Amino acid sequence: MPHSLIAPLSRMTAALILATSLPLAAVSQDAPPPTPVTVVTLEANDVTLTASLPGRVAASSEAQVRPQVNGLVLERLFVEGRPVEKGDLLYRIDAASYEAQKTSSEALLAQANASLKAAQLEFDRQQELKSRSVVSQQNFDNAISAREIASASVKVAEANVLATEIDLERTAIRAPISGVVGLSDVSVGALVTSGQATPLTVIRTLDPVYVDVTQAAADMLRWRRAQGGAGFAEDLGQVVKLKLADGTTYEHQGALSAAEPHVDEGTGTILLRLSFPNPDGFLLPGMYVQVDMPEGVVKDAVLVPQQAVTRDRRGEPSALVVNAQNVVEQRNLTVSSDHGSNWVVTAGVAAGDRVIVSGLQKTAPGATVTPQEQESTVSSADNN
Repeated sequence: MPHSLIAPLSRMTAALILATSLPLAAVSQDAPPPTPVTVVTLEANDVTLTASLPGRVAASSEAQVRPQVNGLVLERLFVEGRPVEKGDLLYRIDAASYEAQKTSSEALLAQANASLKAAQLEFDRQQELKSRSVVSQQNFDNAISAREIASASVKVAEANVLATEIDLERTAIRAPISGVVGLSDVSVGALVTSGQATPLTVIRTLDPVYVDVTQAAADMLRWRRAQGGAGFAEDLGQVVKLKLADGTTYEHQGALSAAEPHVDEGTGTILLRLSFPNPDGFLLPGMYVQVDMPEGVVKDAVLVPQQAVTRDRRGEPSALVVNAQNVVEQRNLTVSSDHGSNWVVTAGVAAGDRVIVSGLQKTAPGATVTPQEQESTVSSADNN
């Protein structure tokens, strides 16, 4: 090939190579854009810490109905499972023998009154003779003694009449309290005895109801000795919430009504009694429930969403925080407890820090990110 043609071709090849290499160099020098992540800006709030305690529902009052006299049951005058009022007639026991006893005791009382009247007349007569000194002291003393004996006999007879009246009245078995009556354990025609072991039926007051729960004595001591703004539940408003066996929350709130001043030696727990309104009779004695019991208030607590916290192989919690330069930092956390969908953090982060809740897998400490605030942060339920 002529030399005059080789030189222009070489210049064209060099220009072509230079033209194709310049865009590639420009592309390789451009940095990737910052990774978008979703963050939550932390706030400090007063948080009421709660403990979930198991418990059982119990009637606020319960009465086992037992007969106080012997006899045959003639009538049952209530509908099982329905409310009754105090004093309502429940059973009627055959009263024939008790009516006869009352008639007999009344006759003995009349006889005692007649004897007292005769003794009083004799005493008056002896007193008159004594005033005229025509009777011995012995006769006068005998008249006094006879009158006193007759008076005592009248009192005994009156007591017997009262006892027979009580027995007769007890043949009508009435409700000792208001509440819901249970199933009847006896039928008409059954023979019952006074103070028998098996109750005829049971009446329970179901509005309000009690929920008995146990709390570890160690937890109570921990909160009583807590420093820096934590207070034990005795200083709170004592409003408690109830979770039913199916996981739903009971619509009415309760309150701590009593605490047993004694620690169980076997379990190391204290019995707490809570009172809940039960206007619809939804809660029944023996029902298993969970109680969210307030334990204390932590002042200016920082709540970190649980989705922002990760743990290493040793179980140590940490979170990724976006600083003012939008650079990711890793913070080791000190977690006190859980609170709803958040962790109560006492060290590692502070109010105003932005923690990453979405996009954790796309970034790492030291990376630059584009933070985007999450629309809804901590729910109102978690702040209460």
